[in-house]
Amino acid sequence: MDLDATQATPPAGIDLAAAARLPLSFEQAPVGLLCLDLDGRIVRANERVCQLLELDQAALLGRHYADCLAGGDAAQRAALPQGQAANAVLRRHRKDGTPCWNELLVSPVPGEDGRTSHYIGFLSDVTALKEKEQRLAFQASHDELTGLPNRALFQQRLEQAMAQTAARGGAMALLCLGVDNYALVNESLGRAAGDALLAAVAARLQGCMGEHDTVARLGDNAFLAILGRLAGGADVAPRCQAIFAALAPPLAFEQQQLHATASIGVALYPQDGADGATLTRYADLALSRARAEGGGQCLFFSAEMNQRTLERIGLEAALRLAVAGDELQLLYQPLADLQTGDLCSLEALVRWQHPQQGLLAADRFIPVAEAAGLTEAIGQWVLRRACRDLRAWRDAGRQAIPVAINISPRQFHDRGLVDAVAAALAEHGLGAGALTLEITEAALLRDAAAGSACLERLRALGVGLTLDDFGTGSSSLSNLKRFPFDALKIDRAFIRDVATDAGDAALSKTIISMAHNLGIKVVAEGVETEAQCDFLRRNMCDQIQGYLFAAPLPREQLDALLAEPRRLPPHLLRIQRQKRSLLLVDDEQNIVAALKRLLRRDDYQIYTANSGQEGLDLLAQHAVDVIVSDQRMPGMIGADFLRKAKLLYPETIRIMLSGYTELQSVTDAVNEGAIYKFLTKPWEDELLRGHIAEAFRMKEIADDNERLNLEVRTANHELASTNRRMEELLKQKQQQIHRDEISLSIARELLQHLPLPVIGMDDDGMIAFINGAAGALFHGGGALLGNEASCVLPQLFPAGGAAPDGAGHSHRAEIDGQCYAVVVYPMGESSASRGSLITLSRCGVAP
Repeated sequence: MDLDATQATPPAGIDLAAAARLPLSFEQAPVGLLCLDLDGRIVRANERVCQLLELDQAALLGRHYADCLAGGDAAQRAALPQGQAANAVLRRHRKDGTPCWNELLVSPVPGEDGRTSHYIGFLSDVTALKEKEQRLAFQASHDELTGLPNRALFQQRLEQAMAQTAARGGAMALLCLGVDNYALVNESLGRAAGDALLAAVAARLQGCMGEHDTVARLGDNAFLAILGRLAGGADVAPRCQAIFAALAPPLAFEQQQLHATASIGVALYPQDGADGATLTRYADLALSRARAEGGGQCLFFSAEMNQRTLERIGLEAALRLAVAGDELQLLYQPLADLQTGDLCSLEALVRWQHPQQGLLAADRFIPVAEAAGLTEAIGQWVLRRACRDLRAWRDAGRQAIPVAINISPRQFHDRGLVDAVAAALAEHGLGAGALTLEITEAALLRDAAAGSACLERLRALGVGLTLDDFGTGSSSLSNLKRFPFDALKIDRAFIRDVATDAGDAALSKTIISMAHNLGIKVVAEGVETEAQCDFLRRNMCDQIQGYLFAAPLPREQLDALLAEPRRLPPHLLRIQRQKRSLLLVDDEQNIVAALKRLLRRDDYQIYTANSGQEGLDLLAQHAVDVIVSDQRMPGMIGADFLRKAKLLYPETIRIMLSGYTELQSVTDAVNEGAIYKFLTKPWEDELLRGHIAEAFRMKEIADDNERLNLEVRTANHELASTNRRMEELLKQKQQQIHRDEISLSIARELLQHLPLPVIGMDDDGMIAFINGAAGALFHGGGALLGNEASCVLPQLFPAGGAAPDGAGHSHRAEIDGQCYAVVVYPMGESSASRGSLITLSRCGVAP
């Protein structure tokens, strides 16, 4: 019930008798008019009063005005003063049940003796005004989109809930809920879809709340909920599961189905915090952790979570000081060329010497730097420091090895990146080829158009470009063709098991082949074993980076490495001849020993194993040409071992030497090509030596073919690289020609519209251009173009008929009775233009 009754000063000048003498004015007044006797009974009411009260004259006359306006509401009736001025706003219901508000002003009317003779009342409908006031009051405390309480009202409810919990005991939970896919819906389907999703989530959350609960909207895609009257924390999880279930059904929006996926962070009162601000912060921390772990789940706040957050805050503060105080360090990891074995480039790796935690790798502090907006400052520091070190190596007479630096996504999309790179190179007197920039696909895909434009500018500058961490995240093969990269790096995740995992091996070979067909070099990251390197060199990888060749080193230690110089051993180079190697696999030691004695005279590098698994381990460590294996061995029979050897090392020649010949698996292995030859025990020595020698001859023929294939592939790769560079150069030339054509067109148009007569001549004195003003001066000039200027326009040349030499040379000439100053400007002093330009300007009447 809304009621506002106040005392008011009676309005002056009201003459009820005069009003009675003007019945038409009384009846047709736009406001309801009442005439009351001294007891407050209605003696007259106009038609507007009847409309407002939905009563006729008969029902009004003679009744007390309070009965008519307040009806049976005793409280409102009592609020209407008797016998004095009154101003009240009364709430009642129309006959159709809808609420309405009327404002009543009652004023006493004095008689001739000065005493009150009767009262006059003014009645109006203020329903629209009261509804507007209610809407404004609601909007001040509620969210406009969802109708849920806003932050201010929620804080009041939270304080009340904590006070009630403290008084009655038990527990209360504060939930912070985030809609995980809101940004995706908003960006893909538009803001209207995002709003529809939030409104649906709000309605479903409201349906999950009980009598003592409150849900509010916190921000764009975040909601807060109070779960009151809980016995303990165990009551929360079932409530959260009910919320997830309520959000699960799809929402229809413009023939689209929207799905709400959410994460929930929970803080408990009084266990986790004693005030609203602390509980809200802890619930938000729990929500952040739930999202970081994949979303779609509910996580409770823990002290350990808060400790990590505090540590992160401290790390960020210390990092800001480290960046400002130039306390970061650069380590350099060398890369080796698999064709020559030489050190071919360096990658600059940023490190932070933390005062308490020691030397921190980039993955420990770069995520903190990204969250704090420090990656651009760190990137600029790395760029300048790498250029400074490069200059120092050049000055010390070290070989000119290029250095690669990593460019973060934020730094890559900085419009000043290209200028910053050019400035750093110029400051230290370095050519653009001294620097390579490593860029991830994540940086490119954030804004492909802007990324492509940036890469083109960097390419025009002349720095090297490498696609980093290829094969992870959103890798797309089309990006290799789309963007002008010189090299790509295969991520270490694929290299770790490349010598033992068929899937990683296939992916790596595919990446290498595809990149080479596009003229792009391939670098393998994380190479730590010879087996990995051997696989990569056999499959035409160009360069390796990893601890097998060198660890990341500070500049001082790198100086010593550059002075060695360090090289890969010959057996790890891409094109080579190795000593013939043989692997003997048999679980009987005496058989292995007998075979070694027999075959030692043939100068083989012999490895031995007593099981199939040991054989696979040896194959992962050493390059082997021929394998001789028994069939019956514990753990893994010979046929299965040779099948795996064929899958992982198809270039090997595989022989089975066994006394057991009736197995179907042996026949299947032969048919599959896993076994080149089957020999029986006991063997005849010379015959066995002959079979093995024949296997080595087959392997050498295959190796020669492979070496030839490698040489052809290397040549093809170099040709593809050359073609790629030629295509880029041609594209740049075409762009330059296009720009020159535009510039020439602009210059021609400018000269054409100049009011000053202008004539252009080529090196031979032939007229190549004549503008409108010159054409008009020489009566059209149609026959002038292509003719020798001294013949068709002799008046422009001094005695002798030759054009004057020297820039800005001037003489006078008479044309149609007018004197003109003729100035000749030779072209080509500051451009590639040739010929000369003649201008004429009027200087008065000819003498």
